[in-house]
Amino acid sequence: MSIVKGIFTHKSESDRSIEEIDLDVLFKEHYDRLVYFSFQLVKDKDQAEDLVQDAFIKYWNLRETVAQDSIAIKNFLYSTVRNASLNSIRHNKVVEGYIQYYGNAEPEEPPVIEAIITAEAMAEIHAALHALPDSYRSISIMGYFDGKKNQEIADELNMSINTVKKQKQRALELLRVKLSPELFTWFALAVLAFRK
Repeated sequence: MSIVKGIFTHKSESDRSIEEIDLDVLFKEHYDRLVYFSFQLVKDKDQAEDLVQDAFIKYWNLRETVAQDSIAIKNFLYSTVRNASLNSIRHNKVVEGYIQYYGNAEPEEPPVIEAIITAEAMAEIHAALHALPDSYRSISIMGYFDGKKNQEIADELNMSINTVKKQKQRALELLRVKLSPELFTWFALAVLAFRK
């Protein structure tokens, strides 16, 4: 992330233009979700980060040809990351194994629309989690994303298991308020699937 940010902030803080400040905001708003989107396709976090950084550089170089509204910029970034990710997949050893096994047939494209929706949903869930009070957030991340049991969380945070259970329950209630009903249901189903 710092490589791209360095490219865009080469001037001193006092010399920065409105355009660069907007680019910082754009980068902060979309970077994580684009990395998550690319990661779903390429299955390599470092490579996903590189592809997203390249997409921001490409946007910066072509910014005058991209309509300056948030939807057009977002579409440009997603399309650029999608194309770069798919190109990367085509040159991956997994594809070579696929071609050796199935002949010269092209591999099927990953479900890109599903990956975009998942990335956007995860971004909203992470934003809602980060809006929770610190202890609720820590317990939720440990329990729902790290897969830790209530007793493990209690031991690690040096609190009673009843406190952990109550705070997890309260965190779920707060998330239910912060997220749309559809997104909360998706989150609950994802947590259940993760526990299996």
